[in-house]
Amino acid sequence: MSSRIQFVFLNIGHFFNHLFMLIFATAAALTLSREWGMSYAELIPYATPGFVAFGLCSVPAGWIADKWSRKGMMFVFFIGIGLSSIFTALSKSPVQIGIGLLAIGFFAAIYHPVGLALVVEGRKNTGVPLALNGIFGNMGVACAALLTGFLIDHTGWRSAFVWPGVVSIATGIAYATLLYVTRGKSTKEDHVRVDAKKVEEKQVFDKRFLTRVFAIIFFSTAVGGFVFQSTTFSLPKVFDERLAELAVSATLVGWYAFIVFAVAAFGQLVVGYLVDRYSIRLVFALVALLQAILFAVMPSLTGWAALCVSMGFMLVVFGQIPINDVLISRITRSEWRSRVYGFRYISTFSVMAASVPLIAWIHSRWGFEKLFTVLSVVATCVFLAVLMLPRVDSTDIHSK
Repeated sequence: MSSRIQFVFLNIGHFFNHLFMLIFATAAALTLSREWGMSYAELIPYATPGFVAFGLCSVPAGWIADKWSRKGMMFVFFIGIGLSSIFTALSKSPVQIGIGLLAIGFFAAIYHPVGLALVVEGRKNTGVPLALNGIFGNMGVACAALLTGFLIDHTGWRSAFVWPGVVSIATGIAYATLLYVTRGKSTKEDHVRVDAKKVEEKQVFDKRFLTRVFAIIFFSTAVGGFVFQSTTFSLPKVFDERLAELAVSATLVGWYAFIVFAVAAFGQLVVGYLVDRYSIRLVFALVALLQAILFAVMPSLTGWAALCVSMGFMLVVFGQIPINDVLISRITRSEWRSRVYGFRYISTFSVMAASVPLIAWIHSRWGFEKLFTVLSVVATCVFLAVLMLPRVDSTDIHSK
């Protein structure tokens, strides 16, 4: 398969990945809590098993992909997550929907270790490709709120799980068809990428350097998972509470969340461009510092002020996403890269899973004011950790 066509499917896959994981967040905030007679804080912990699977299954998914086939695992992803979403739509109780979300999380775990390894395979400059791929993931986040809110108002929450599931299955069938049609074929571009891969795999790295970089990667990625989950999962509910005069229906709440997520997604492209050209430590530190400042001013805001500051902190939250992936792509070899991405995302998504009940607990006692204070402190810790990051430019990572 042509690398360009594959890149399109990988981007679509990233879109689906985040879309499916956040359908429930909007449904719980806007309709399920009323339909099932439960508070928001009581309902959202049922998403926890899905997020646990999202994290824990990343490493085995990466291992299977490295040993078997990354493209084959992408096919399993498209079909499996689509069927799981349709199954979730049949739920008649919180326990049943929890089982459905667990299945979605299981298949969603495939994407990041497998899809990102395919995105960076054979590339020297990985910032912009990862950023473009990340934009599609964040558009999935944005469309989860928009699509779910729209379908809730017009056809009910079940259709918000059914229709994306059908489209994902169709995409998987198209992907498999192209794999079959193009099997055994290669292009000039494919040969160039293979040559780049051979050069990459001659790299030798200093162990102390790797230990230091990986320690910072896994700390910042775990903490970043908490920040990402807290903002993306809770933003529809934040808007439901704080934009009362602006958002008077589920559709409007979804629209405002979509606008914020969609605009913020392009923060990744800016950061991806910068890390390919400037010090990754400087870019990373700036992003973390801006997060700390914007979270600190958010707690008391409502209306348009809350909307604008939300736009600002989501820009830097999304902007941080490609940085750790670029670091990993620069210091890992291709044949075990999926497993490294798996470990990177198991730390991210394990923290994300723990964040769901924490969000419920904080919201039930203090509302979202305290949550944003906590996020500001967490972002400050990331900023301090990044200051200890050594130079990780593509020409500075070889052992001397």
